[in-house]
Amino acid sequence: MVFMSVSSETVVNVRDMLGRWRRKVGEATKKAEDLAGNTWQHLKTSPSLTDAALGRLAQGTKVLAEGGYDNIFRQTFDTVPGEQLQNSYACYLSTSAGPVMGVLYVSTKKFAFSSDNPLSYKANNRTEWSYYKVVIPLNQLKAVNPSASRTNPAEKYIQVISVDNHEFWYMGFLNYDGAVNCLEEALIYRNL
Repeated sequence: MVFMSVSSETVVNVRDMLGRWRRKVGEATKKAEDLAGNTWQHLKTSPSLTDAALGRLAQGTKVLAEGGYDNIFRQTFDTVPGEQLQNSYACYLSTSAGPVMGVLYVSTKKFAFSSDNPLSYKANNRTEWSYYKVVIPLNQLKAVNPSASRTNPAEKYIQVISVDNHEFWYMGFLNYDGAVNCLEEALIYRNL
């Protein structure tokens, strides 16, 4: 038999490495659980689970075909020179007609939401179709308030209030924490 001598320094190094690995696994597990929960909540927000899943697939296809969210943002909204898209978030906008699935864009100049599909409305006894859009210039932004349902904490919302006190409620985010952080940062830096 051969016995090896292990120094106490080696034991400490191995213990520290295992501790770091355990923390990283824990963080990855938390992120995976959040993503799964957010995805489930996103799909449940739609009146039809199937429509929501197909809508996300169609949106992903559009993003690939159009060359990314930045290109879609620039095609969908008027932009000013130097304006940069910071991030985009798949979510729903709460409306009196029910939740509208779309994408919330955050740029260096504005918050902008556009529905994934055109919605119908009546005009002169005819049915018209149009994308549902909301645009709030950052200098017109008053507040960003994250919240959750008291009865079901998995239902998370973000209330956006403009300086003229219009309220917009967004929900069903695939990346809720990322959206909250990005929107709060935009609020902080809106006047710089």
